[in-house]
Amino acid sequence: MRVISIVGARPQFVKAAVICWAADRAGETIDHRLIHTGQHYDAEMSDIFFEEMGIPAPAHNLEVGSGGHGVQTGEMMKRLEPVLVAEKPDWVLLYGDTNSTLAGAAVAAKLHLRVAHIEAGLRSFNRRMPEELNRIVADHLSDLLLCPTATAMQNLEREGLGSRAILTGDVMYDAALKLRASAERRGGALGKRWRKNEFALATIHRAENTDDPQRLRGILNGLERIAEGICPVVLPLHPRTSKTLAEMGCTLRFVEAIRPVSYLDMLLLEGRARFILTDSGGVQKEAYFAKAPCITLRDETEWIETLENRCNTLAGANEEKILAAAEGAAGAGPWTNAYGEGHAGAAILDAVHNFRAS
Repeated sequence: MRVISIVGARPQFVKAAVICWAADRAGETIDHRLIHTGQHYDAEMSDIFFEEMGIPAPAHNLEVGSGGHGVQTGEMMKRLEPVLVAEKPDWVLLYGDTNSTLAGAAVAAKLHLRVAHIEAGLRSFNRRMPEELNRIVADHLSDLLLCPTATAMQNLEREGLGSRAILTGDVMYDAALKLRASAERRGGALGKRWRKNEFALATIHRAENTDDPQRLRGILNGLERIAEGICPVVLPLHPRTSKTLAEMGCTLRFVEAIRPVSYLDMLLLEGRARFILTDSGGVQKEAYFAKAPCITLRDETEWIETLENRCNTLAGANEEKILAAAEGAAGAGPWTNAYGEGHAGAAILDAVHNFRAS
């Protein structure tokens, strides 16, 4: 059985790695190949993930690069179609909610290829988010919906898609379980610089924050006050955020900005952080896996399980709410196994292999 994974952004490389590992364990029964759209294309956002996670280089790199949503998605579709026609896969696997996910869903469905969506059923119920629109379209075009949580299953049932849905657990939990000990052992310069519980970790990358100067200033003011009065804050800078800061003429006084980090380095920092501030869905989950209190720099989250027991707090871009959440972070917990037992990769390949169209 030939299976094609379509990836383009760094969280998708992590998710696809889990499928690569599971396919390797399955042996010759599964021929698994990667198509990289090139949505994230520089070494720090792409190449290092393949190297660190021990997964094969993509069979095809479409090298689409950056651009507006319409331009980028259209170019992906244009370049993706002849590749899928030539490959003739039995299944196309899509991951998450990026423009790569949307392009893959549209092209594969129009070619009448069977499509499975990993991380299906997530909903923020905010249609101003491009990611929300991408995930809705991908779910409705897919033949098989592979859900990380019971909540995702319920969302799909409400939309009339329950018959296509299977609860598999979360692939990112598989990855974190497999690699977090390796990340800690490796340590490196970051391990020497940032000691456990002595700092907070922050990430900012979503367009709703980076493209809105007022929201971005509220977040940065909150981070600066935390760094000045509670504990140091380390901020790996996403290229989009770095560009916006330069355009705003914004200089960080107390927050320590660093270059983007690899997946292993991110696991290291997450495991050592006193608490984590982020607008990333993936980092929210990784904070949960690491049992680190999380402060979400958005007004809603798809990962509502993380909100239980104050493991995650929604603070939006409000400076005062961010500071208050940081001051109360020590009261978080306990954490549960809401994302499965770490066997999502095998469950996904079993679901694909055993699929019977209704």
